[in-house]
Amino acid sequence: MLQLVDVSLRRGDRLLFDRLNLAVHAAHTVGVVGCNGVGKSTLFDLVRGAVAADEGGALRPEKWRLAWLAQNVEPSPRSALDFVLDGDARLRRIEGAIGKAEAEAERSGDGTALAALYAHYEDAGGYDAHARAGEILGGLGFAKADFEKPHAAFSGGWRIRLHLARALLTPSDLLLLDEPTNHLDLEATLWLESWVRKYRGTLLIIAHDRDFLDRSVDAIAHLEDGQATLYSGNYSAFERQRAEALERQAALYKKQQQRIAHMRQFVDRFRAKASKARQAQSRLKALERMDEVAAVHVESPYRFAFTNPRKISNPTLSVNAASLGYGGAAVLADLTLRVYPNDRIGVLGANGAGKTTLLRALAGELAPLSGEVTPGQHAAVGYFAQHQLESLDLSRSPRQHMDACAPAFSSQRQLDYLGGWGFRGDDAARPAHTFSGGEKARLVLALIACKEPAVLVLDEPTNHLDLDMREALAIALQSYQGALLLVSHDRHLLRRCVDDFWLVAEGRVTRYRDDLESYTALRQARAASRRSDSAPAKFNRRPDTRRLEREQQALEAHIESLAEQVMALDQRLAASAADARHDGLAALARERQEAQRALEEHESAWLAGQERLEEAAGASSVP
Repeated sequence: MLQLVDVSLRRGDRLLFDRLNLAVHAAHTVGVVGCNGVGKSTLFDLVRGAVAADEGGALRPEKWRLAWLAQNVEPSPRSALDFVLDGDARLRRIEGAIGKAEAEAERSGDGTALAALYAHYEDAGGYDAHARAGEILGGLGFAKADFEKPHAAFSGGWRIRLHLARALLTPSDLLLLDEPTNHLDLEATLWLESWVRKYRGTLLIIAHDRDFLDRSVDAIAHLEDGQATLYSGNYSAFERQRAEALERQAALYKKQQQRIAHMRQFVDRFRAKASKARQAQSRLKALERMDEVAAVHVESPYRFAFTNPRKISNPTLSVNAASLGYGGAAVLADLTLRVYPNDRIGVLGANGAGKTTLLRALAGELAPLSGEVTPGQHAAVGYFAQHQLESLDLSRSPRQHMDACAPAFSSQRQLDYLGGWGFRGDDAARPAHTFSGGEKARLVLALIACKEPAVLVLDEPTNHLDLDMREALAIALQSYQGALLLVSHDRHLLRRCVDDFWLVAEGRVTRYRDDLESYTALRQARAASRRSDSAPAKFNRRPDTRRLEREQQALEAHIESLAEQVMALDQRLAASAADARHDGLAALARERQEAQRALEEHESAWLAGQERLEEAAGASSVP
């Protein structure tokens, strides 16, 4: 069991955790949720020992192996495959030891130590490690051609995928995944859901994708006001349970307030009367002692809307016989599309199919290679993409950005507007370089929303946004009266906000006439088919025939030694059994049991080696 016991932790002047307690049983998968800044990532740092609590601490069994998704890793020259395999430190140590032992065996002719290392190698899953790493990389969207590319050659989002692959390959009893879906497309998210359901250890996940949480976790740890509350079930079950608890709390608060008012009325009425003075004083003391139930604040911290267009063209956007791409190479070809004022379109497609290319062209950021992409006269586009977060003037505050974006806003209107997007008090005056990814995304969306766009073109707008903000965004998009084109791996947002789908595939854009669930099932089936077509043996770097023969010879020598050891122990046990008073009988039996187990393990390793040797010999005989 993982336990956090009476944990108190300050960040500057702020008390982040106040005698927090949490217990997670072995083999449970728990989603950790709470608003931005509540301390979710700090909780993970505390569990893995990266930070120390001011009071209390985290406890877990000493034998538990720990793995986690690293967020910041220096670019490495290691290939993608080797970078992932490096996560299994024990396997890498054994491989290094085998290299040294092989040289020693060649020199001395004694393969005993080498045989033992090969047994450890098999026990560590060495013979299928490359296959497992290849399967994880493929599931997360990497092509086989990417496996040998250096880690440093990948962009930031793809490096995060490599860090995730490394965490999944690392042997662990406790796994911490901090926002693993942020840089995944729908297909990779679906694969990760499947992987998580098969994981046998204890797993804590920070995620803001409610569909992912609903399909992956069996409990929710909710962080709020320095405390952690554990709810059984998935995220939807947590919402129901919390709503019921808040309703009960509201009723208790109302009842308590009525009692307080009655007591104050008695005190005020009879305080001056000598005959009632004692009762009045008693009630005053009761009021002082009473722990008031906190008022329930269940409303979202966000309250905003996208300003509706005053005029809107029909159609808003026209695409005529257009080819889209880069450097003269078309990604999408022969496109003829229309976007009308009330359209609410979700854009679907596998990673790399051209969804972002399409949205950039519709937003006017990418000129077509041929044909036309034409906006209407009244068709101002509000375009959101991840690169815009980095294009913010990081030295300027939200208020300064608003001065440039909406100069007609009064000072108070600015504050009210930014407050609805979660920038209240000092946050409205902080420079953007101090913001998290989620805060930058909120600021970019706020700047788009105030410009009265006739068309919203949103490319993965929910990355880094917490669940409350995602819900507020869904509500705002539902009320928006312009046209909407949306790319998102957040299936809940797509269900809530779009009516039709476009499918980007094989260089074309077509209308997808089925629903999101059917598309999800289709993507899963195609991904499973691709993985089955890629035999694990293609990723398995088997040793050559000569090395296999040396392994088998070393194993044979060790098996013979172990068999002699077992026979000698049997003779000693037989002799000792005649003397019932022999004190070492139990210890001798345990020694014999351990020797027999070692013998069986080495025999199994030898049999597996024979199969590999036969396969290698067969492969070498093929012309």
